[in-house]
Amino acid sequence: MARIAGVNLSEVNRYTKDVLEAQQKKWGAPLLNHLVYARRPTIFRGAQGMWIGIESSGLIDAKLQALINRRVASINL
Repeated sequence: MARIAGVNLSEVNRYTKDVLEAQQKKWGAPLLNHLVYARRPTIFRGAQGMWIGIESSGLIDAKLQALINRRVASINL
């Protein structure tokens, strides 16, 4: 359980809702950290910008990104 409650999906803007719905489709549920980021739209957009930048740079393979994300998540528990 997150220490900070995530955002209520009925209260988010269209951009945030679209991103969270895409995560729901891909992963089965919105990612918990993104639900927390979504409490502040500017922070949410900044985090999304970072991930989009990493992905579009082509410097890190998508499969490696997933492994890195899991490793960072395990460290941050």
